[in-house]
Parts: sequence; structure tokens; C-alpha cells
Amino acid sequence: MVATKKIKTVKKKIVIKVKSNLQRTKVICISHKEDADGISSAALIKQAFGGVSILVDYPGQMETIKQVCSDDKLKSLFICDLGLSKKNQDEFVDILTVLKKNHVTVTYIDHHDIDPKITSQLEKIKVKMIHDINECTTVQVYNAFKSKLSEHASFVAACAAITDYMEDRPIGSKLLQIYDRQFALINATVLTYNIVGHQKDPDYLLYLVDELSESKFPHEIPNTFEFAQIQVEKLAQIIAKVKVGMKTMKNIGYMEIMDSGASGAVNFVLGLSGKDVGVAYKERVDHGIYAVSVRGSRSCKIHLGKIVNLLATELGGSGGGHDKACGAVIPKPKIQIFLKEFNKKLNQ
Repeated sequence: MVATKKIKTVKKKIVIKVKSNLQRTKVICISHKEDADGISSAALIKQAFGGVSILVDYPGQMETIKQVCSDDKLKSLFICDLGLSKKNQDEFVDILTVLKKNHVTVTYIDHHDIDPKITSQLEKIKVKMIHDINECTTVQVYNAFKSKLSEHASFVAACAAITDYMEDRPIGSKLLQIYDRQFALINATVLTYNIVGHQKDPDYLLYLVDELSESKFPHEIPNTFEFAQIQVEKLAQIIAKVKVGMKTMKNIGYMEIMDSGASGAVNFVLGLSGKDVGVAYKERVDHGIYAVSVRGSRSCKIHLGKIVNLLATELGGSGGGHDKACGAVIPKPKIQIFLKEFNKKLNQ
């Protein structure tokens, strides 16, 4: 019996040694696929470091990270514009802890609110943290790695700041001042409409990453203006639908969206409801959840991302984000509870 145990131990050590000697060559960036900040972050990482881009939404975030981390050839991992929630933050630390033990370089770049405890844990395992809630992720990527980037990268970052409503922040505003404001606004808008309209076409989203990484303006990418026009026409139709289908509670305007993205409709819900907070949600049939978008007016003084993070976790979902722009995934049976409890918490 003793001899058998020794043999097993020796075999285990050999396996571990072989794995540790594998040549690690892959550079991978996992980034958010649903908006210009995530797409642009991936583009600048690709320009600076090369490698492979993987674009995900929040429901698929953790599964993708686990799959990537199991790759024996992974050398360097960048995770961009993917905020953590109470539901997944501990698992996130656990996965990256294992990855760091395998001598993989990990850089986490984000601007969503994060639990200070999680920040400390990530820093303890030597994850490079680039995190500032006052600048969008692409601006932070640009600021950290501008020596490796083209001059054009500043324009990509400025457009991302516009689409994330953060063009008035210290670094973002300086980048925007370099360019004609209207020129930047129209490019940011064209990019956003092409991203939103191609959420079911992952190959096109990766194509946008490649084009932006090659220092192209969004308006230079073939057919982007034409496709943006189609999206604008769809949004014009949404306005009429919001006027008819929107409902209100004391503190929120809300609406279920059936035939477009929730993020495209939520600003109309906010504006037309006359409330300080707008909520739009759309069923994700493949996941049995609702994808929820939340926006706050300038007069909203509550950090919506923190409230949504806690409430979504309590209901078996996940969520979070900025003070005035955030989102969540909520189990389908809990959506009405989410709306009522969210409305109550805004009183506090």
C-alpha cells in the first residue's frame, strides 16, 4: 500500500511539472460586447498587445473567463469593462487566484463600482488593477498604454467616453478637446448604433474591434452610416411605443421592450416618464431572464449601480454599474418584485 501511494504522488508531481513547462504564448482580451466602451477597449488592447479578442455579455461573463483560464498556453489576460456583482465577485477572485498560480499575467481594467474587499483580494494575488469610477474603461486603457498606441487611439477613447456619458470627466474631456465635438459625436453615435444592431452577429462585432484597432474612424468602416440610419428609424418607432406602453410608479418609469434592445429604449422611458429613474427590460428567452437597463436623470442623487447590484443579487440575479447608468439580469419570475423593491429603495 505504501509503495502504491508513493507511485501516485510521483506521477502527480510529474504532471504538474510538465504543465508548468508548457510554453505560454497566448494574449487574450475578454471585453464587454454590448457597448462602445467594451468594443473600443478590446480594440486598443489589440493595438497595443496583439492577441485574441473575446466579446461577452454579463450572463456569459463567468463561463467565458473559466474557459479561457483553462487554456494551458495562456500567457497574458486582459479583462475590460466587465463589472463585478455580489453574485460573482468571490468566484472571480477564486478563478484568478488559480490563474496567477500558473504564472499568467492578469490585468483588470474597469470603471464600475467594486467592493473594496474584492479590490484588496485582487491586488493581493498580484492582479494589475486599473480601476477608476470617474473615467470610462477605454479612456483608462488609453491612459495606461498610450506609449504603445497610435495617436488615433485618443479619438477612439474620446468616442467611448461620449457613449458612456463620461466625456465631462478629467481625462475624457481633455481627449475630446483635441477633436471637433460634432465630428466626435457623429462617429460615436454611428459606432454605438452598429454595435447595438449587431448583438446577434459576433463576427461583425469582432470585425469592428479589428477595424478600430487599425486606426480607422467609425465613419470609414463600410456601410456603418447606412446601418446606423436603419437603427435610427427603429428608435423613432420606439418613441411612439414608449408613449403608449410605458408605466410609472412613484419613483420610476418602466416598460418591457419586445422588439428592440432595452438599452436603446431606456432613455426614452426616462425622458417621457418625467421621473428621475427610467427602467427598460427585455426577456432573454435562451437564459430565462430579463436583461434590465436603468438610467437616472441629472437630478438623481442616488448611486443606482449600488442599489441594483444588491437588489439583483437578493433576487437570484446580478447587476451593477455607474451612479446614473447601470443594468441587471433578473430571473424571469422575479421581474415585478425587482421593479417594486427598486421603487421602494429609491425612497431611502
